[in-house]
Parts: sequence; C-alpha cells; structure tokens
Amino acid sequence: MTQFSDFGLAEPIAKALAAEGYHTPTPIQAQAIPSVMTGRDLCGIAQTGTGKTAAFALPTLHRLSLQPKSPTRGSVRCLVLAPTRELASQIADSFRAYGRFMRLSVNVVFGGVPINKQIRDAGHGVDIMVATPGRLIDLIDRGAVDLRKVEVLVLDEADQMLDLGFIHALKRIVQILPKARQTLFFSATMPRTIEDLASRFLTDPVKVSVKPAATTAERVEQWVCFVNQSEKPALLQSVLRGEGVERSLVFTRTKHGADRVVRQLGNAGIVAEAIHGNKSQGQRERALDAFKRGNCKVLVATDIAARGIDVDGVSHVINYELPNVPESYVHRIGRTARAGATGQAIAFCADDERPFLRDIEKLTRIKVDMLPLPADFRALVSATAAREKAAPPPPREERDPRSMAGRRPGGGGGQGKGRYGSAKPARDPRVVVNPIRSRGPR
Repeated sequence: MTQFSDFGLAEPIAKALAAEGYHTPTPIQAQAIPSVMTGRDLCGIAQTGTGKTAAFALPTLHRLSLQPKSPTRGSVRCLVLAPTRELASQIADSFRAYGRFMRLSVNVVFGGVPINKQIRDAGHGVDIMVATPGRLIDLIDRGAVDLRKVEVLVLDEADQMLDLGFIHALKRIVQILPKARQTLFFSATMPRTIEDLASRFLTDPVKVSVKPAATTAERVEQWVCFVNQSEKPALLQSVLRGEGVERSLVFTRTKHGADRVVRQLGNAGIVAEAIHGNKSQGQRERALDAFKRGNCKVLVATDIAARGIDVDGVSHVINYELPNVPESYVHRIGRTARAGATGQAIAFCADDERPFLRDIEKLTRIKVDMLPLPADFRALVSATAAREKAAPPPPREERDPRSMAGRRPGGGGGQGKGRYGSAKPARDPRVVVNPIRSRGPR
C-alpha cells in the first residue's frame, strides 16, 4: 500500500485525509491498517512519532462508519486507553480530525479536572471514548459508563501504562469488556512484561513491528556530555544559547527538579515552562500551548509527559538527568525528528549516572558519541553560581523536599499534629521534665 487511497477507507475518511494533506502512509500505517480493517486483533510495535495514532484511528472510524448506531445511555463503542492526559487529548483530536465529515461523537476523559461534566457527557453515550485508566475507573464506580457494548479496544503506549502502575486498572477494565471485541495493542518497546500483557488481552493477533524493539530514531543525532551534577545548570544555559537551537525539550527525573531548572533558566534570562504531574490540567495545557505556538522555546518535563508531547519543530531534546529506566530514553528522544525532520539529543551524564548510560547503550545497541564541554566552561560555571547566589530564594512549594531532611517532625510548635502531619506523642504525666535540660545542647 503506497497511498491512503489504496486502503478503501470510507469516503468521509478519505475526504478528511485529503483535507489534512495526507497521501502516503507511514510503514506502521501501511502494515497495520489492512489487517485491522479485516477485524483481526493487532499487536503493533513502533517507536514514537511513526504515526501509530492514524494506524488505529483510521480503520476504527471505517468500522464504525459501516455499522452506524446511536449509542445508548452510558455506552461506548470504541474505547482508547492512554497513559497521560496530554496523549489522551491528542488522540481525541486526531479522531475528530479524521472523522470530521462523520457524525460520530468523541469524548476524552482524564483526571486533574472536575469529574461532574465528564459524568454528564458520558451519560449520553459516545461512539469513541479516549481515557486514562484512573479516571475511567472513577466513572465506572459512579455508574456513568457502561463498557459492555465496546466493539473496539485500543491500548496505546502500553509499556508506559505499566510503568505508571496502571496494570490493576487495566485488568479491571478488561474484565468488564465483552469478549467478542477487536483489540489493538500498541507499544514503543516490547519487554517481557508487555508480551505477557499482550497475551492476556489479544486473541490470535497480527504482529506488526516496523523496527526492532527499543531502537532510537535514525534521524536523531545523539551526544553525551560528561559533567558534574553541580555544573549542569551552566551547561544547559550554554547549550540553549547555541546556534541552531530552535525549540528544546528538557527532561528531568523529578517534578521538583523540573521546577528548579525552570527557575534557574529564568534567573539567566531564558524563558521556560515546566510540565509534570504536580501541575494542574490548566497549567499543563497553557505550558504546552505556549511551547507549540513558539511563545516559549524551552519546555522542561518529567517522563510522565514524554509521550504526550507531539510538537513539530523540536530541534533538541536534552536529557538534563538520564532516566534510570533505559526505555524512557527512547521515548524522550522520540520527541524530536518527527514527521521526517532531523533532530539532536544531548545527554548530560554525571559520574553517578554512568550506569544509566551503559544500560541505555546496551538497550539501543548504539554507542553515544561524546560532546566536549565548551571552551569557556569554567567561566560559565562561575558566572552561573554567582547569579544563583544573588537570586531570591524560590517559592516554598518549589523547594526540593530533600532539603527538609533532618528537620524534626512537628517542629512548628502548637498542639495536636506537627507541621508535617505527625501527631505529637502524649507526655506521661508521671515524668518530670527539666525545662532547661530538655532543650539539649545549644
């Protein structure tokens, strides 16, 4: 299949593809769509940015168009499960774009927003529901959703759903679904745990893999820079000010680390936004929108957002901290070199992160080339340290909780619970405490 017109998709879908300017399918689309259109279960392995969404959305829309039905109260015809809010929103947008000339309802469901509107919307019944597992369970528990009439189940980015601990939610959801359904299973990597999960959900599936599992994008130029942990802020600022750096995605391991990087960049006059699990849905949407529009050229994210960011024109992915799960590296750098473009991935590696680098190179079967430090790096480190020393302290909520180590629980005084929520032990009235000695050495 060399053109979308070769698939025989329903006329409204073909019209929408033409309006989107889509003519030639990607390898995963060319291999998956014909099999899915026959009704077979499918297990698709492809790295991010290869067009997996269209590979399941187009044949699913085709199937629903051939058997038009009016959803009954609370029912769902196609259920798509995604690990993050951002990815769920993007999948729903794709269904709406490809189905723009069809009279099909698309509903997206995720946490971080009030549930009442989602309950009302789900209650009317929906053709296509895109949901994160946790919020879907909430709707099930409230009796707002009936999954007994699902015709197609799609699990997208299944490996990340396992990484985020959704296995129990997935098992519960699948128990409610009818056994007579089509299941489409997509993942960027295929470790043994994912193989076991696929075997539970799929029946005699067609297996499609456009690349060996856990390989990295061919058009991504990869570098590693060995640097001390304390010198990373200076190196990041130097890289972001370099030539050819247009739009950059910076990854940290922790939410507090992401906020700290944004603050340090702001002190250096570089505008950046953070996106992670502690941000509200509104904050995440505004940050992502600013990044897409180019109003903010630097987005700092944790791995929870790694596969939910589908933005064209990301020139650089910077691993400010190397992930301790090597598969996450593949997903991170897959945010660049999308839609046929090229990109660069630069990893900052401190001494304690060298084992992570070895695991990444073993998994990807690629020896990452070394990038030397800038010629004036020592001066940059000194200037960055002086600037940070002169900067005002961060807001309290941005302080790393590790800085609280060693403080006494309940040190804030008062009765009942202490500052950190632990109740003060009741004092035995039979024990006389010397008020001076009880303070300890001064």
